[in-house]
Amino acid sequence: MSGMERIYQIDQILAGRKFVPRQELQDRLGVSWATLKRDLAYLKGRLNAPIIFDRDLGGYRFETESKQVGPQYELPGLWFSAEEIHALLTMQHLLSNLDTGGLLGPQIKPLLARLTGLLGSADNPAEEVQRRIRIKTVGARQFHLDHFQAVGSALLRRKRLVIRYHARGTDEVTERELSPQRLVHYRDNWYLDAWCHLRDGLRAFSVDAIKHAEILDKRAKDVADKRLDEVLGSGYGIFSGEEVSWATLRFSPERSRWVSSERWHSNQQAKINKDGSFELRVPYADDRELIMDILKYGGDCQVIEPKALRERVVTEFKRGLSQYPTC
Repeated sequence: MSGMERIYQIDQILAGRKFVPRQELQDRLGVSWATLKRDLAYLKGRLNAPIIFDRDLGGYRFETESKQVGPQYELPGLWFSAEEIHALLTMQHLLSNLDTGGLLGPQIKPLLARLTGLLGSADNPAEEVQRRIRIKTVGARQFHLDHFQAVGSALLRRKRLVIRYHARGTDEVTERELSPQRLVHYRDNWYLDAWCHLRDGLRAFSVDAIKHAEILDKRAKDVADKRLDEVLGSGYGIFSGEEVSWATLRFSPERSRWVSSERWHSNQQAKINKDGSFELRVPYADDRELIMDILKYGGDCQVIEPKALRERVVTEFKRGLSQYPTC
């Protein structure tokens, strides 16, 4: 049996007896004295099991306080194999790198410490995962942990928030009272979908642009998920709006080998043409983010329609070329 299975068996054996001789423990577990000694030391040192060797009885037992009923400790209900623990450690490492805002970090640390202890410190599994796996993000912003936690707390407790918000587009700071609806992790950044009581409508707020956050003792206004999706989820990217247009984009045959496997929008429509080019239709309510994605493909992406979007992209290409007058 595995080390974790032996730990569980020792707990069961001792819990059901007043004392158990050492040799009986070895025989039932099928291990040497050296292995049993390590297991007992692990139970006592890592899991705080009150195991003692009673010389008068000639065996091991749980030490219990006279006024306390039952054992002094309890093993967790779930046990994991070494492979499962390594998978959990890998998941933790991935999440800790993706969760740059730190909302889950403080809650994950105790789990990481416990999992590391379960595997044993000899092989340093957590450090090995961090050494072997690299996660590189581009454009991710750093968040203020205190504000992020306040936002998350108000969201889950269904309380209103008062925030000071820096709108980067206008470079203005305004005070808003919000009813938070949901947090969205998008392109390595966090956004709060909320009902803004100042604007009397749904808005998306970049969490790192929140300069101050205070939780109010007022019940948050609830908005149906369907309505949230209609206003904040129907357009392209993080920009919201109810008046949706559709863009048709055509990618070169060479670029289509990559783009055809990308997901630009949940409602996108796509087809591969006979010449190998890739045609993509996506909805958008605000063209700013869509234009940025179109421009990064340069001559490999052509806007077919609508005309207004096509003209906006042409203008942006011309504006870019104007930065290189000598070329």
